[in-house]
Order: sequence, then structure tokens, then C-alpha cells
Amino acid sequence: MSIMTKSNKATRIDMFNFSSVQMRTFHLTWLAFFLCFFGWFGLAPMLQIVRDDLGITTDQIVTTNMVAVASTVFMRLFVGWLCDKIGPRITYTWLLVLGAIPVMLVGLSQSYEQFLIARMFIGAIGASFVITQFHTSVMFAPNVVGTANATTAGWGNLGGGVTQQVMPFVFAGALAYFGSEHLAWRYAMIAPGFLLLVMGFVYYRYTKDTPEGNYSEIEEKVAHSKSGNSGKVFKEALKDYRVWALFLIYGACFGVELIVNSKAALYFADYFTMDLKTAGLIAGLFGLMNLFARSLGGMLGDKFGKTNGLKGRVKWLFVSLFCQGIALVIFSRMGTIPTIIGSLLVFSIFVQMSEGATFSVVPFVNKKALGAVSGIVGAGGNAGAVAGMFLFKKELTGLEWPESFMILGFIVVAVSFTVFAVKFSPVMEKEAEKEMEELLASVKETQLSPERVPA
Repeated sequence: MSIMTKSNKATRIDMFNFSSVQMRTFHLTWLAFFLCFFGWFGLAPMLQIVRDDLGITTDQIVTTNMVAVASTVFMRLFVGWLCDKIGPRITYTWLLVLGAIPVMLVGLSQSYEQFLIARMFIGAIGASFVITQFHTSVMFAPNVVGTANATTAGWGNLGGGVTQQVMPFVFAGALAYFGSEHLAWRYAMIAPGFLLLVMGFVYYRYTKDTPEGNYSEIEEKVAHSKSGNSGKVFKEALKDYRVWALFLIYGACFGVELIVNSKAALYFADYFTMDLKTAGLIAGLFGLMNLFARSLGGMLGDKFGKTNGLKGRVKWLFVSLFCQGIALVIFSRMGTIPTIIGSLLVFSIFVQMSEGATFSVVPFVNKKALGAVSGIVGAGGNAGAVAGMFLFKKELTGLEWPESFMILGFIVVAVSFTVFAVKFSPVMEKEAEKEMEELLASVKETQLSPERVPA
């Protein structure tokens, strides 16, 4: 049974509770984000085949990766505003349904230019992350919001690893049926597109915008969704330097994850002479750490938040991001298959804990502009990925990919120190402390009461 606050936000995550709107939303948000990764990165493990089929270079493949990620930057900003304006339920539904179209049609590409445009539209699906974080933030109370955000995002990000491992088998099935590699990769992408389409209708049917109901049903309580205030709060978020510090920070963790997701299989194939399936399976290990690592980052953020306030959340974010940078440098220096796998796993744990730690801080920056802040910070992840991908354009930098990963690691270490720019005033610290004390007292009172709120 879920324990609720007076605002109906859940104060506990009951993993096997599917009856309450809070937990139903919890599960559908991560599942929707999970499926979005299949559309977003479904091509990654098949890029060797695509490269040969379309007659394009590795640098052009890198460019299409950059475009796919760059288009998400603008979509995340737009989607963050939409969540404040019309609510996460309708926003997610339309993103899933419309995003399914380019995923299913990318197989029609016959040239580099057509493939580039298709990947640009596919990149819009990455904006799903912002809706996931917004939706869980409005459903869960401060004592567990970091854990809820980190778990839904982490299990969604798990799709990045599962995609690397599953899509080669989907490709193999299509190859067995059509008998041609050049047809197989094209038809393989219909599967993730169809799943996105189905998920759009499921999300619309079984979720609500808030614990109290949809925006349209409680218009008086969320009047900002129908007024011009959504634009005002978005401007407030744009003026807050802490938001831009978190923009850089998220670029240094999630941006790096996107780079690795898009390049790992090709990296292992080209530098460690692995076949397509082996490279995909090992690359998939990176994303599979999302099963627990990002949740752990959010949980520790909540733990330090309870004991040390908002400053505790920020200090934990620094530690995780700094360690991530060091782990990436070590990963770049490995030259054998056993050491590259081991270092990949350690690096993966820290990068995903950093992501969870980031979004254990985000909900407290500006509660009135939650969608805007989430959108801007989320866009930072993609902006960081685009910037970082320039390091992997050999024709531009002259760098081999191991050197590119090493430089990227040092950049992450440098960015980790910008965490200390994320400060909260004594008033905000006091308000957060008071809110936490009242919340925990309310939870304790509810637990002791013979009459508990039904799930």
C-alpha cells in the first residue's frame, strides 16, 4: 500500500503496486523511455552494415550520430515547456506516436543525405527523458523523488544496453527471412517503431498528469497550464545560473553515455577486431548497469539530502562526477579485451550514478518551473554529446578513438568542479529542511495510524 502526503505525492516506492496512479505512472514512464531507446539507438549495432550498404564513411556515420543527438537538444527544451503547458500525459503520447514514424521509415534511405535527415527526426525521441523526469517529479514526495527519478531514468536508459544486444538478433531474424543484409537492417527498424506506436496509446490510457488528475480535470489547481505563466517560468529558468551549471554537468555524464552508446560497438569492432554480435553484446554491458547504478546515484542523493540538506545532494554529485572522469581516462588506456570490459563496467557505474545524482538536485532548483528546468538540464546531456562527438571525427582532430576517450575523461574531471556553482540560499535550505521534517513526521503518523490511505 502506498503512503501518500497531503498533496497525494507518494512517499514510498512500492515496486509491485500497479493500482495507484503514482506507481502506474512510475512503471509506464520508465517503460516508455526504455522503448524510446530502441528507436533512438536501434541502428547503432548495425552501423557497420549501414555504412557498407549506403557507401558512406565512418566520419559520416559520426556526423549522423551528432545530428540525431543534436536534434534532441531543441526537442528537450520544447518538451519541457510543453509539460508545464499541457501536461506530461498528452506530451508523451504525441512524442511516442509521431516518433514511431521516422523509426519505421528510416529503412527507405538510399543515400547519406536521406539517412542523415531520417536520423535527425529520430533524434526527437530522446526528448522522452524530460517527460519521464517531470512525470515522476510530480508524482513523488521529496524524500524519494531522487530515487524515483533515478530509477525511472535508469531503467529507461537500460534500453540503451538492451538495444545493443537485442537488435543484432532482430537483424539476424530479418536476414534469415529476407536473405540480404541490405534489406535486413531496413526491415529490422520496423519492430521498434511499432512498439513506440503501441506504447503511445498505452500511456494515454493508463496515466494521469498529476496524482490529483489530468490538467484538464483540475484546471483551477494548475491554472498555469492554460495561461501565459508557462512562458514566464521558462524565462525564470533561463536566467538561473544554477540551471546552466547543471546543464554542463548533465552534458558531462549523460552526454558521455550517449557518446559511448553510439560508438561502443563500432569501437570494439574496429579496435578489438570483434564481430558484430560480440561487439554489440559487450557494448550492451555499458547500458545494462542502468539496472541499478543510476538508481543508486539517486538513492544516495536522497540519503545525503535527508542528513545534510540540499548541500549534501550537491556534494555527492561532485564525488560521483569526478570519479566518472577518472574512470573514463582509465577505460581509454585499456588495450586488451578483459581489461576493456572491466574498465567499461566501472566507468558505467559512475556515469550513471552521476546522472541519478544530477536529477536528485534538479527538482529543488525551481519547483514552479520544474518542466523548464528539467528540459534545459536534459538538453545539456545532448549538447554535451554533440560537443564531445567532435573529438571522434578523425578527419577533423587527427585523433584515434582511444585518445578521444582520454581527453573526454579529463574534460569530465574539469566539469565536475562546476558542481560547486549549484548553491542554495539559507532560506531555501531551511524550507527544504522544514519540508523534509514535516514530510517524515507525516509518514510516521500515517504508519502509526490504524486507518491508512488505500493504494
